[in-house]
Amino acid sequence: METNMSGQSPIPPTPKPSSGQALRAGSVPYLNVAPIVAGLEGRMRMVPPSELAVSLRRGDIDAGLLSITEALFHGDYDILDGPCVASFGEVYSVFLAHRGPIGEVRRVACDTASLTSVNLLRVLLAERGLFPEFVPLRDRAAAGAEDFVMLIGDPAIEFRRGPHEHRIFDLGAGWRELTGLPFVFAAWVLRRDADTAELRRELRAAAERGQRDFDAVIRSGTEFDEAFRRLYLTQYVRNIMGPAEKLGIAKFVELLRRHSGRVVYDARFVG
Repeated sequence: METNMSGQSPIPPTPKPSSGQALRAGSVPYLNVAPIVAGLEGRMRMVPPSELAVSLRRGDIDAGLLSITEALFHGDYDILDGPCVASFGEVYSVFLAHRGPIGEVRRVACDTASLTSVNLLRVLLAERGLFPEFVPLRDRAAAGAEDFVMLIGDPAIEFRRGPHEHRIFDLGAGWRELTGLPFVFAAWVLRRDADTAELRRELRAAAERGQRDFDAVIRSGTEFDEAFRRLYLTQYVRNIMGPAEKLGIAKFVELLRRHSGRVVYDARFVG
């Protein structure tokens, strides 16, 4: 079993949700998934991507809204067609913050919650002929002390909106510049050996509810302020996977095979 970015042992079981009928599913506790999990928040685990991946691998859950690389690096997972976290260009909440020129990067401190983003950064830098060392960021509060630091999710938003001395290399923008395609950061990853038919129905219904009640999702959120939530969820994040997003995944598979040194599986979608 793999460890997380920090090299620690597998994470102990996460407490199960206490309100409503619990689902064998889990999501990340970030603003970008709010329209996808509308109405399900109290019925599933809400933990960072690296912890969620461990729960899925050991069978604690049958579906995880987590990093797309979890499905690409493991041949026994499917991807639910439809809901996703993607961007076509700047994503705002996934970036490399850097003091010096990117061409001088030798070491990158990476948020240990990350799975897909660290691999995306690895690909983007390798395509520029850059091969730095990737090390765990031990303390997000000390991210500002790093010359090159990769952050994701709500902590990245907090860093970017606060005072800092870094320049920002947005990974969504970097991917569009390289490929001309959207990038899918996360999707519902499903255990192929589990009966997920009813679970998939509930997950699709939640995503449809989030799109239908989009204004209510924004108003009811607690992350940041309402104006920013609306800006972020309308201008930076896409929550529907279309043909262009699937082309982006296929291109990512191609580049992962070139640069990751790992076996990479083609994405397999289920309805």
